Amino acid sequence: MSINNLLNTLDEEIETIHSSDFEIEITETKYVPHFNDSNLTYENFDTKKKKVKTIETCVLFIDIRKSTSLNLKHYPQTMAKLYSSFIRGMIKAAEYYDGKIRNIIGDRLMIVFDSEQCFTNAVNTAVLMNTISQEIINKRFKNNAFTCGIGIDYGKMMVAKCGTIKQGHENANYKSLVWLGRPANIASKLTDEANKSSTSYSKDVISVGLYYPFTDKWLWSSKSFKEFEENVEILYPSHNMKYKDEYFASFYETKETKSNYDSTPPILMTENVYNGYKKENPNTDSIKNEWWSKKSRKISDYSGIVYGGDVIKIWEK
Repeated sequence: MSINNLLNTLDEEIETIHSSDFEIEITETKYVPHFNDSNLTYENFDTKKKKVKTIETCVLFIDIRKSTSLNLKHYPQTMAKLYSSFIRGMIKAAEYYDGKIRNIIGDRLMIVFDSEQCFTNAVNTAVLMNTISQEIINKRFKNNAFTCGIGIDYGKMMVAKCGTIKQGHENANYKSLVWLGRPANIASKLTDEANKSSTSYSKDVISVGLYYPFTDKWLWSSKSFKEFEENVEILYPSHNMKYKDEYFASFYETKETKSNYDSTPPILMTENVYNGYKKENPNTDSIKNEWWSKKSRKISDYSGIVYGGDVIKIWEK
């Protein structure tokens, strides 16, 4: 097939999909769809129909922090062992609480839960994953080098079968279930922000010293160059400098170090997830002891409260 034939054929197919008489048939469900679900189909150009599903539930993402740095520091054999143990451990954790693995991309997993008790199962899965991460996998690495971030959100998602059918051993690589909707997007962003340390930056400032002779006390404060200039008056013709505060006595240039943001715990969840979990488990230790707390981290496209914690299951070895 020539390039022109390919483009013309593709143009016709996409025109059909976007036409007003092409139907998207939606079925609601409370159970996590799987790839062979009869109510999930590819685009049918004869019937001009595609079947999709919607589900309202919790979605959880987990991935390894600083995986690029780990790859640079360790032998390929070590990383192969790490990824194998990580994926195996996280799958076992998800299955323990009836979570369904719906995506694995490198060091990132997506887990979806049936609607019933989804808050309890999602949060319990996150805690179990955090336990496996910190108590089992991390001890195989020096200096606590292995950490993970976990994010959870709740809401309605649409599930669509996308791709194309191929013959032979390549078939599985050309098709996938695509999860469309805000919860998957927000859970993924929470995962990106979970278990991150604060970063510091420095800037040049003017340290201004005020001296109070009646108490023999000094008060020092940092001013930006602009703030300092706004408080300075140059006296002419002597060109002497006069500071607006009468107790001004000294100044010098220095650097000030600040953090961009606070560190975050390994598990982050939206307000809906926290409230749902609290409603289902009002007497559990993590609720009664307030192990989940509000976090100040801002998540793009999400305006609600973020809750987080570093909760580990008690493990009797």
